[in-house]
Amino acid sequence: MLTVLLFLLVVGGLIALAIGRRSGRPTGAGPVDPVGAADAEAEARRWYDRLGGQVLALSGTDEPSRQALADASERYTAAGSQLATASTPAQWRLVGDTALEGLHFVRAARTALGMDPGPDLPSGADRARAGELTGDRSVDVGGRTVTGSPDPSARNAHYYPGGTVAGRPVAAGWYSEPWWKPMLLGGVGAVGGVLLADALVSGFGGGFGGVPDGGWGGPGWDNGGWDGGGLDGGWAGGGWAGGGWDTGGW
Repeated sequence: MLTVLLFLLVVGGLIALAIGRRSGRPTGAGPVDPVGAADAEAEARRWYDRLGGQVLALSGTDEPSRQALADASERYTAAGSQLATASTPAQWRLVGDTALEGLHFVRAARTALGMDPGPDLPSGADRARAGELTGDRSVDVGGRTVTGSPDPSARNAHYYPGGTVAGRPVAAGWYSEPWWKPMLLGGVGAVGGVLLADALVSGFGGGFGGVPDGGWGGPGWDNGGWDGGGLDGGWAGGGWAGGGWDTGGW
């Protein structure tokens, strides 16, 4: 079932891209700097194409790798939809940001598959501030146990690349459930997600309202592994243009 879903998501992304290339710039769009737009478009398409290559080339062999690839495919489809209507540098950057998030899931999937994850990816300040898990954690909340770990396992099969969700930092790592997703929804789901997230991150050493005990570099967190320079400071570095990837046309 998950394999069929991955196929449909990839096909949807390709269809959206084809429609966008045929339709061209939307009617009624404002004036655009042709040089700036061309550069931004080239960067966005570069990340989008790399994400598509990996999504098509990789196959999950266990729950963590399959789940990470499903998340990468969702980002590929979303980036394709954005690509279909993008016409300004800001819109192209949004495409690139979405594709880059998908590539973080690709790195996670490759790690779960026992493959070289490849070169580091550009990351924004939010992801750097959130940090990443450096040890196993377990929190009992709402009558159930939620766990997190820096490593994938049958129990911790849901990866989050780190960042800010609804104004709250979520550390990169593998979790027993995608507890951050309800925070992206409105209504009761969002409230439940916030309550769970507060309890979970508090159990890791600090709540969302401030810096965890011991600072962001304290127990269970590591903020040294991410590049806080932002996404729009240049996307061509870090080894992406050359070798380092063994599959999928990197």
